[in-house]
Amino acid sequence: MEGNEQIVEKIVEGIQERKGKNIVIINLTKLNDAPCSYFVICEGTSNIQVRAIGDSIENYVLNKLHVKPYATEGYKNSEWIAMDYGFVIVHIFQPRIRTFYDIEHLWEDADIIEIENVL
Repeated sequence: MEGNEQIVEKIVEGIQERKGKNIVIINLTKLNDAPCSYFVICEGTSNIQVRAIGDSIENYVLNKLHVKPYATEGYKNSEWIAMDYGFVIVHIFQPRIRTFYDIEHLWEDADIIEIENVL
């Protein structure tokens, strides 16, 4: 589990590097039916920022922990990028898409940690 927590930490650093906002970590480890151990969710205000956050996350995790995502999806339109690190899945949204899908509330019974925005 410790490795997953390190990945989550580096993902958050990568998000903050590109000024991603409204970061939420959803700890699913106590739920039996969860698809992974952690979701990390954040948002960027434009296609360019969403793409830059995705690139930053990939670079941070690769450079610090030597781990690549198993898969990434959504770079083409960059309204919602999903990154699969196995037990950790990242969702980078534009605000209106995040509001529409409202992933946080699908897992309300999980432990949810909100990270303060970096100025």
